[in-house]
This record gives sequence, C-alpha cells and structure tokens, in this order.
Amino acid sequence: MSSNSSGGRLEGFMTGKGFYIVLFLCAAVIGLSAWMMAAGNGAMEELAPAGAGFEEKRVETVIITPAPREERVETAALPSVTLEEPAEAVQPVWNEAEETEGVFFVWPVEGEPERLHDVQSLHYDVTLRDWRTHNGVDILAPLGQTVVAARGGVVQSVENDGLYGTVVTVDHGDGSTACYANLADLPAVGAGDRVETGDVIGAVGTTALCEIGQATHLHFAMAVDGMSVDPLDYLPGE
Repeated sequence: MSSNSSGGRLEGFMTGKGFYIVLFLCAAVIGLSAWMMAAGNGAMEELAPAGAGFEEKRVETVIITPAPREERVETAALPSVTLEEPAEAVQPVWNEAEETEGVFFVWPVEGEPERLHDVQSLHYDVTLRDWRTHNGVDILAPLGQTVVAARGGVVQSVENDGLYGTVVTVDHGDGSTACYANLADLPAVGAGDRVETGDVIGAVGTTALCEIGQATHLHFAMAVDGMSVDPLDYLPGE
C-alpha cells in the first residue's frame, strides 16, 4: 500500500511541475560545465608560451669576431752612437811627384829612361850576357852631365861598389832612400852631408862595370823600408 502510494506521487511529480524543474537543473548543469570548460581553455592559453604548438622557429647563432687588437710595442730608445772617424792615413811625401808641404821630387838628370825597373821578371843583360832583374831605372845622359838630388835628405854613404861603381845613397828621413850609381869617380858630396832637392850630387860616369855595355847613363834606384820600388812612380811626369 505504501509503495504504491510513493510510486504514484513520483509519477505525478514527473508529469507535473517536477518535470520542468528537472529539465532546468539539467540545462543549468550543462551550461555550468560548458562555462567551466571555456574558462579552463582560456587559462591554459594564457599559461602556454607564445607560439607553442605552432611551427618551430629557426634559431641562428651569430658569432661576433672581435676586431684585431693593435698591440703597441714599446721600443726602447737606442743610445746614440758616435762613430769616430778613422784617422786619415798619412801618405808619405815621397809617394807624390808634386810638391807636398815643401817636399817634392825632381829628375836627377835630364834624359830618357833606357832600362826600366823590374824585380819580378828576368831580362837579358847585354853586359853580363845573362838574365836578371833590375832594381832601378837607367836614365840616358852624356858623360859628365850633372846629377842632382831628386829629393832632399842626408847623405847616408858614398862608396865604390864592385858592380855599380861610385854610388851615393841619400836618406830622406821617412824610410825612403835614393841611390845614385855609375857616377864619376869623385862625387860632390860626402857621408853625413845635408842636401836639398836639386843640389849637385856628382856627374855621370862609367864606373858601373855591370852596365858598361850600355850607353852612358845614371843608374837611379829607390827603396822604401828596404824594399825596392820603381823610381818612375815618384818622379814627376813630363
């Protein structure tokens, strides 16, 4: 009895105003669910990073090369160096034919050279009839012609040589000497005499037995520090 009564009331409620109430509640539930879903999607969009889910962006790496750094190299100032000029070589006065500080050479006798100076090679000697060197220059001159000092100095020696006859040697005082050979028997000077350039030494003779086969001449020889040199390198040119 009781169950029939309850079932009847429920059926009456559903067919009456109750049906509309249930329908309203269902619509409200559906609307609330839709609103909550829409609100949830918006929140998720706000939390999601921009562009998420879309095409992947390309990230390029840019390498910046620093400009080359100009390095300054501090150079220590070099000390100034003063080079001393080498001392000027002193040329011996006998090495110049022209006048130098009042000292110069002159020809000891006027004439032409016949036999030249040569100590490096052999030449035929017409007197001795052999081959030999020659330590001086033979200047052609007539017998008895005056012979003068080619340069001033002190008479070192006057001697009668077995080969070159009467020989006068003058020391110029700077390591050079001049030898006048084949002079006449009696020269005009003696050992120790001081002679100036152009002073008379003697005269051309025929006392040099080793050169007697030649025409009359003065045998004139020079040496520097004991070494034979060519007199024509010191006598003035024509």
